[in-house]
Amino acid sequence: MTKVATMRRTLMGFVAIAMLLELAMAVDHTVGAPSGGWDVSTNLETWASSQTFVVGDNLVFQYGPSHDVLEVSKDDYDSCSSSSPISTAITSPTTIPLTTTTSRYFICGRSNHCSQGMKVEVTTVAGAPTPPQTTPPSTPTTPSNAPSSDSSPPPPVTGGTINPPTPSLAMTLKMTVGSLLGFGFFVMMLLSL
Repeated sequence: MTKVATMRRTLMGFVAIAMLLELAMAVDHTVGAPSGGWDVSTNLETWASSQTFVVGDNLVFQYGPSHDVLEVSKDDYDSCSSSSPISTAITSPTTIPLTTTTSRYFICGRSNHCSQGMKVEVTTVAGAPTPPQTTPPSTPTTPSNAPSSDSSPPPPVTGGTINPPTPSLAMTLKMTVGSLLGFGFFVMMLLSL
């Protein structure tokens, strides 16, 4: 009986540690990194589509004194309007916690930087993410003399090979801790029989 009680206390300690590790596993996404940054020369749309943002992660904007970070509405994002921002940051680095599953919109409010592409849309997902495709498949073209029919199935996709992305260290640790805890609970259930 004391073995079971000791095992339970030990497993509860592991659960507490796992919960703390989950909080500590947030990923910091430096905007535009590794080959760019929060500037007019980085293709931020491409950068954002190559990332997976999960609740608990952070966006980190690093920029010089000629830039700022404004969180704006979708309409203001689309029109590059900086007249009514949700929030404004002028000190680098700026860290934005991603706390809910939603799309958020950020622009640079200085000069015409937004219209030069200095804006980014970030969509945050819950839980374990589905990694984005690293290489988009090519779309085959239909010859102009081929019959067109809306009821026919789409042609098979051909093109480049899509390599699955390597899981991050944080995701690997989360999966390992989860597996160990699951195994521990299984052992505890067996011992209590």
